[in-house]
Amino acid sequence: MNHLNNSTSPYLLQHSDNPVDWYPWSAEAFEKARAENKPIFLSIGYAACHWCHVMAHESFEDKSIADLMNERFVSIKVDREERPDLDAIYMAATMALTGSGGWPMSVFLTPDRRPFYAGTYFPPMSRYNLPSFHDVLTSISDTWRNDPAEVERVSVKLADHIQRQAVSPNRGPVFSQGLLEDAVKHLNDGYDWGLGGWGQAPKFPQPMTIEFLLRRASRSDELAARIAMHALRAMAKGGMFDVVGGGFSRYSVDNFWRTPHFEKMLYDNAQLALAYLHVWQVSHDPFYKRIAAGTLDFVLREMTNSEGGFYSSLDADSEKVEGKFYVWDYEEIQRTLGSDFELFKAAYGVTLQGNWEGKIILQRAMDDSTLAAGFKLEPEIVVNKLADCHSRLLAEREARIRPATDDKVLTCWNSLMLRTFAQASRCLDDKKIASRYLVMAERNAEFLLTSLRPDGRLRRAWRNGQAGREVFLEDYGALILALLELYQADFNNRWFTSARELADEMIARFSDPKGGFFDTPNDGESLLVRPKDFQDNAVPSGNALACEVLLKLAAFTDDGKYRDLAEKALSLVSDSALRYPTGFACWLSAADFALADVKQVALLHVAQDENIQSFLGLINAEFRPNLVVASCAYPPAADAPALLVDRPLKENSITAYVCEHFVCKLPINSLQELQEQL
Repeated sequence: MNHLNNSTSPYLLQHSDNPVDWYPWSAEAFEKARAENKPIFLSIGYAACHWCHVMAHESFEDKSIADLMNERFVSIKVDREERPDLDAIYMAATMALTGSGGWPMSVFLTPDRRPFYAGTYFPPMSRYNLPSFHDVLTSISDTWRNDPAEVERVSVKLADHIQRQAVSPNRGPVFSQGLLEDAVKHLNDGYDWGLGGWGQAPKFPQPMTIEFLLRRASRSDELAARIAMHALRAMAKGGMFDVVGGGFSRYSVDNFWRTPHFEKMLYDNAQLALAYLHVWQVSHDPFYKRIAAGTLDFVLREMTNSEGGFYSSLDADSEKVEGKFYVWDYEEIQRTLGSDFELFKAAYGVTLQGNWEGKIILQRAMDDSTLAAGFKLEPEIVVNKLADCHSRLLAEREARIRPATDDKVLTCWNSLMLRTFAQASRCLDDKKIASRYLVMAERNAEFLLTSLRPDGRLRRAWRNGQAGREVFLEDYGALILALLELYQADFNNRWFTSARELADEMIARFSDPKGGFFDTPNDGESLLVRPKDFQDNAVPSGNALACEVLLKLAAFTDDGKYRDLAEKALSLVSDSALRYPTGFACWLSAADFALADVKQVALLHVAQDENIQSFLGLINAEFRPNLVVASCAYPPAADAPALLVDRPLKENSITAYVCEHFVCKLPINSLQELQEQL
């Protein structure tokens, strides 16, 4: 029996029956290492990580390996999703020592938490040009006992390297429209116009990069629009996108977006659904809207708990086989679809031999118009028939054994999804669907502001009624942005006042006088370094989110302190963002907003005036990334945004005030005038 039984993390609980005497990250573990003069083995992973499961089965469930670990080490398990601070620190060490990183991450520490050796997956016996885990453990133990001076030398040098890396970058050039245009050109130069996306396999979806391009597209940048639409269409053909059940896998292991690494992460689906929603607003092509709605419906169906929280991930494996839940046999598809099989077979290029290890991963091979011509059908009939085929296959798939679900709720990831549901509720033209998404957004916001803020202090993680202790900058930034989006969907002042309260907390607890923000709060655990990460990864960096928060609050409140802090942060990343745009894409979007003539729209109306929906419909019909809107029945309440204060009704009817770049236009009453001012 180890010490993981009381964890909130499903990943740690997966290891609670291992013969390894695991500890969570705790003072107890470090005290034991000091008292017994043992090195620490730190294993960092996450519940949906395939190779984490492999190493667990091969090594951590093996009694002889466990006996060696228990005799010579103090072993600590960490869920990277609950502790991104530890993940960042020890990933920096792993990268410095090996030149690469990933999960499972395997790091050896001194009892005072300094790393001195690191790797990722180690096999049970020497293979893949990797030493066996047994040999690694034996070698590290021997070095610890026989050459402590070398351990001290390496650990001191590595700790110094990590601490120097944590220093804020020098200020770069001031962002300008010209520099953002250069970023688009840079992204075009590295873009794969044949298959879509950036770089070689494994291919990641890059939703933040696409969001930046869509922002530029809203400024009539046709190149940015072409790249964004091409990338999103390439990923939606299937494989990466689950055409049967909706939702996206983490990444593609090939260049064709066909063979995914099958786990489904909440943060990917939140960001990708938003990108598809926005490209639909830009292009008005219903294909993109279907992908966005299909992804959100998947989250509602498979990743939502009864209290309104969103689960973190679905595993890649079921029955210990990667992808088994998602792939198909030829005969199974034929039997399920009956008379529609030939149409479906042509649409997806289905063959007897399959396209992956003798199985079929569904990927679109023929578009709607070509299918319609070949089968002498109207294009809309093709769309409807394929949708029906997907529904029947989904029902068939539901009988299978499902992948495991990581059912912990994380504030940052939930907030990314909340933001998407809120925006979808604003802009979708199907009012029934939009209303359903708004209800979900409101439930989730309520859950986050209560269960994950149990004593008035925000927390990162929750599971089964228990909130964790930690919180990070990205949790604050993502939640504040989501609440501002939700306010603009239902104009409930509670969301706005909560957003502003949290923003002021964020500034007090995380800000760095030198500019930007630390990732951990000023009252958090003392670590090897206080991390301050600027680069976007699978989710936006906490600093980029905080910058966007400050810019939007400045637009809502006209409070200059928010703008000043945002500009100070932006100046720290301009050089990196322009050289590595895919790694700083959220920053590029923030810079685009900072450089825009942001439109501030205040809508006031007589109580119960349903005509307000026509005005909101006009505002939300187009992709307007550089606009904020506040609305209320006249007169505004005391806690309403400052944007609504001192705005009388004109002729006692709906009145819109549009301001831009410190200048307000005349108040207006008609939709035509509002269209002109927008």
